[in-house]
Amino acid sequence: MKKSINDLGDVKGKRALVRVDVNVPLDENHNVTDDTRIQAIVPTIRALQEKGAKIILMAHLGRPKGEWKTEFTLEPVAKYMSKVLGEDVLFVKSPVGEGADKELADLKDGQVALLENIRFYKAEEAKDDDMTFAEELAKLGDFYVNDAFGAAHRKHTSTAKVAHILKPAVAGLLMEKEIRCLSQALDNPTRPFTAVVGGAKVSSKIGVLENLIDKVDNMIIGGGMAYTFVKANGGKIGNSICEDDQMEVAKAIEKKAADKGVKIVMATDVLAADDFSGNGTNKVVPINEIPDGFEGVDAGPESQKAFAEVIKNSKTILMNGPVGAFENPKFAEGTKAVLQAIVDATKNGAVSVIGGGDSVSAAKKYFKAEDFTHVSTGGGASLEFIEGKVLPGVAALDDK
Repeated sequence: MKKSINDLGDVKGKRALVRVDVNVPLDENHNVTDDTRIQAIVPTIRALQEKGAKIILMAHLGRPKGEWKTEFTLEPVAKYMSKVLGEDVLFVKSPVGEGADKELADLKDGQVALLENIRFYKAEEAKDDDMTFAEELAKLGDFYVNDAFGAAHRKHTSTAKVAHILKPAVAGLLMEKEIRCLSQALDNPTRPFTAVVGGAKVSSKIGVLENLIDKVDNMIIGGGMAYTFVKANGGKIGNSICEDDQMEVAKAIEKKAADKGVKIVMATDVLAADDFSGNGTNKVVPINEIPDGFEGVDAGPESQKAFAEVIKNSKTILMNGPVGAFENPKFAEGTKAVLQAIVDATKNGAVSVIGGGDSVSAAKKYFKAEDFTHVSTGGGASLEFIEGKVLPGVAALDDK
């Protein structure tokens, strides 16, 4: 277990250098259009304020690749955060050097500052072991907090290197919750434990499938990657997405599941479309008899019932990836049905974790975050965590 801000001693008047993930979407007028990530770090900010610390936030926005680009400035985010917190957030235009010292000189206890986009510096994403930039940043704080789970899989200066210099280095409340909820689901689940693994490609989920088969009782495989399994078993998949080079992998995963007594639940029927826009012919067919010119785009009604039945009888559910092309409302019924089943199971006492990326988008589109036990804020980070990989931003923090 890693130390968190709850393990800190007296930090009144001390400067907390806090890495956060406020990589939020902005419209063409630089207005924040989804503030989920901002809201998620508020508890950590409030806890540090209660301790009387001065709070200096570091973050990135987009991918400016080490260049100063006005469209990636964090200034609008600082303004928005001022509204959320009900107090002025000081925006620091120059994160390192004399400029930063001047701008931060009068920071009061409990006051919040946000540094300009840390990715404006090439050294932030540098793969080398040079610690010069980390040392510059470390001078800004008296201790380090990482609350940016969404960036914890990056071995960047602000997410990992600074934590090796500035001590204590602890997790924020969001980071602590992410690690706790994902670890509990993966390492200490109440059984039966069901994983729903969806998405387009087997290749991007091999690590997830491999790691989860060692842990789960049931695995629902949906979305585009199901067709690679179907074709590997001799089924007709029409024009459905398929990775021919992954068919052996699919068979190996099925064999491993059989050897371990893990039940793999695959769609039996699918909604097939001859036009991906949804404006052509859409019809329900058996998954292994998709006609030429048609592609599978969603789980069919029988499959939805079968998926829901397995979920209903589960005590821990982890979802990573949708079971259809839900971005199109015509192809969203399967993913909606799975999410509805997870919500119902949660109401009946099951632990549910929605892990990253598209499954989070779908969960937020049709339900509220509080309908689930935990909705992860990290796409790539939760994917790598579920794969069993070590996240550099977590590894760098102090152990309890």
